Amino acid sequence: MDKFINNHWVMKAIALLMAFMLYMSVNIENTSPQQRENVTAPPFSGSADVETVTDVPVEAIYDRESYVVSGVPQSVAVTLEGPTASVKPAALQRDFEVFADLSGLEVGTHQVPLQYRNLSDRLTVVIEPGVATVTIHERITMDFPVDVDFINRDQMEEGYQAEQPIVRPNIVKVTGSRELIENIALVKARVDLKDANESIEQQSRVTVYDMEGNPLNVEVDPAVVEVSVPITSPNKNVPLRINRKGSLQENLSITKVEANPTEVTVYGPKGILDDLEFIDNIDIDLTKITESTTIEVDVPLPDGVKRVVPEKIKINVEVEKEEQKTFTNVPIKEIGLPDDMEIEFLDPESGLMDLTVLGAPGILENLNSDDMEMYINVTDLNAGEHDVPLEINGPQNVSWDLPRRNVKIRLIETNE
Repeated sequence: MDKFINNHWVMKAIALLMAFMLYMSVNIENTSPQQRENVTAPPFSGSADVETVTDVPVEAIYDRESYVVSGVPQSVAVTLEGPTASVKPAALQRDFEVFADLSGLEVGTHQVPLQYRNLSDRLTVVIEPGVATVTIHERITMDFPVDVDFINRDQMEEGYQAEQPIVRPNIVKVTGSRELIENIALVKARVDLKDANESIEQQSRVTVYDMEGNPLNVEVDPAVVEVSVPITSPNKNVPLRINRKGSLQENLSITKVEANPTEVTVYGPKGILDDLEFIDNIDIDLTKITESTTIEVDVPLPDGVKRVVPEKIKINVEVEKEEQKTFTNVPIKEIGLPDDMEIEFLDPESGLMDLTVLGAPGILENLNSDDMEMYINVTDLNAGEHDVPLEINGPQNVSWDLPRRNVKIRLIETNE
């Protein structure tokens, strides 16, 4: 016996036999590399089990550059039956695959068996459903413009409105079956305008619709676009009033102060716009003007106003050398004289006064005494003598010089 064991040829044979048995025991549980349809495993002895794996995804194998397919189920149920040692790991790990091999099939409808791979030969495998009715379509790509679909437009803040939207890019590529592409009616991006009170910048998913308004299952590139929607508030055109601060240098006179534009568009709540008649806090400093010039200034934003358009204006200021023109014996008028009183001028007694007007030659040339008004305001004065300031009304862009600033009068009660 020892001689038998010590025989090296015997030992080599035993080692070879054991290696073969080990190989068989390992590979008997290995998964099959073959692609198979529903099959029944050969009878087996020992502990048996049955497991159903649901929601197993189905892969379609076909030329995706040339075709589009429909009818392939998204998922199936796979029932596994066999030795517990094979069923349990397969059901838990879910590392097997179910697929529909469409390679080599032409455009049209086909009955295609669903197959599996990466499962042990010792398992009985049942796929439900086991056959899919698959239609293969020609794949095409076309360009379509993107429209914007506003939702909740009637729920914008009061007085606000949406202007023409801007889409970037405004053309997208849509890919699908020829039948679907030829049935496309609309390609839209949606924007919700609920409570909108300012311009909107957002990303929006592109949806493709057929003639009946149903969304189509097609590929869109890009699938998301940038949408800009200008939102405008209530607005009103209002004029501008230019305020002159300071005085021109001696011997200069203004011939024209003109804003360009003469009015601006103001945006804001309706209640504020209703009360806004003009914008008047625009100043020019006359002390800095030595010749005709154009000044650019910011338009101030009135309280409560959101914006003005334009934000800047230009003011054209024209000046000339100053001259003077004197009107003699201009009557002094009175305002505010009660019905039960009469007025008597004491100084000057005539109630007349000379008035010297200073301005540019072009303005003085067309000016006459009727364009100038001298008056005193006697409102609320009692009977008796009074020194009253003399006031002047006249055209814009002229100044005046008086021999005196006050006049002396007497108010006399009348007995009516």
